[in-house]
Amino acid sequence: MFKSDRIQAMSDGMFAILITILVLDFKLPKYQEGHLFDAMLNQWPILLAYVVSFLYIGTLWLFHHDFFSTISKITPMLNAINLLVLFSITLINYPTALISETLAKSNATDIRTAVVAYAVIALFISYTFEILYRYVYKHPELKLKHAKADEEAYFIKSDPIISVAIYIVSIITSFFSVWAGGVFLLAGIIWHAIAYLRLSRKVTAGLPKIEKNG
Repeated sequence: MFKSDRIQAMSDGMFAILITILVLDFKLPKYQEGHLFDAMLNQWPILLAYVVSFLYIGTLWLFHHDFFSTISKITPMLNAINLLVLFSITLINYPTALISETLAKSNATDIRTAVVAYAVIALFISYTFEILYRYVYKHPELKLKHAKADEEAYFIKSDPIISVAIYIVSIITSFFSVWAGGVFLLAGIIWHAIAYLRLSRKVTAGLPKIEKNG
């Protein structure tokens, strides 16, 4: 077994790179002299996609950070699962670019394709977190001794499944209404934030007071 500090450091670096890559979609717009402001306003799809994905990846990082703060030892299998989680998250940059591009061109069919692509990737990400949670729960010897032994101290077991269900609904409804599909997609991302707050309270409750104040 290995200590968890190295896997956390590597994972944090990956998240930092992913968030940095998101901003690369911002490029100097083409504009006529005296019309720069209008050209900047026309870039709103890029800003929207960036903000949504930034908050999404940021929430996933908070999940990852708090969850691994309860783990003291890393097995080769846990290392592999963590790589799968990170791999799934790296895929989000592509649908982010699709969303911004299709919104800018305002083609409903293409927007639908982009929303479905984003929802599929988000579904995959949620499922990898489910795999991660389940593996650690089945191997309590990996957890810190002072962390609570019960499952609820580490994650609310239904949270990843609920997010998977939301993204499935987003995919299905997108074929009837692209805007409804987009709303469910945003709902899935908002659900991650709500679930994180629940997880954070559970994890913090299981840590010593000295760590709470750290």
